[in-house]
Amino acid sequence: MKRAARGHPLGISDILRNERISKRRSPVERCFSVIKTVFKAGHVMVTTVEKAAVKVMFRAIGIYIIFVALSIRGWVSDIY
Repeated sequence: MKRAARGHPLGISDILRNERISKRRSPVERCFSVIKTVFKAGHVMVTTVEKAAVKVMFRAIGIYIIFVALSIRGWVSDIY
């Protein structure tokens, strides 16, 4: 994404490009925010890559279970 600086505003093409990128990014960003807030996964406190991968996998399974449960109750729209 492009950023404007003082005295150098963004052009029309850059603004449209930023909008396209943010539309693509927004569903993924919501999942990451839920993972960070609900599962407290802002930082992984393990030292090996394998252990970190296992922790991320369990958190992904947890978020999937939450979204399935909410969609069964009708609390989540068809965003995903």
